[in-house]
Amino acid sequence: MAARGPIEIRLSRAAQLFHTLDPTPFREGDLDAEAEDYILAWARELPGDSPIRIVVHLPAGAEAPDFQAAIRGFFAGRAEAETRALADLFRDGSRALVIGLAVLWACLLLAWRIGRGEEEALLRSIASESLVVFGWVAMWRPAEIFLYDWLPITRRRRLFRRLAQAEVELRRDG
Repeated sequence: MAARGPIEIRLSRAAQLFHTLDPTPFREGDLDAEAEDYILAWARELPGDSPIRIVVHLPAGAEAPDFQAAIRGFFAGRAEAETRALADLFRDGSRALVIGLAVLWACLLLAWRIGRGEEEALLRSIASESLVVFGWVAMWRPAEIFLYDWLPITRRRRLFRRLAQAEVELRRDG
């Protein structure tokens, strides 16, 4: 069963949520890798059609940046990176497809040509079939890209987009 309710994050200070080596202000800074992993793990458990709500708990009196802008901005950037990765993958897939089709065409042509030769029938058959197999193997990568490789990227992008629209609430404890 999918998790329900908000993603709860308890901090002793606001800086815990952000990458400590990133010199940019909180609003544009990267989230800490552990904080990102925590948020992603919980977000994956939430129903895919429901909005995401994140509740950040801070002690009373602790400095509080604009968590909503920081979290939304971070995940919007991650979604954009996945969009670029998907475009790169399809560009690579298109190139692989052109190469694969050229290799397949050449192999089939050679196999047909060998099959018509006057060499021994067994050697002709082996060479011909080997070329056909090699040609189809050349099509493996483009088929993999266009059939399967894009799915995890779009799934991550969808999750990042949902997190980029998350409602982020600050609660003061204590």
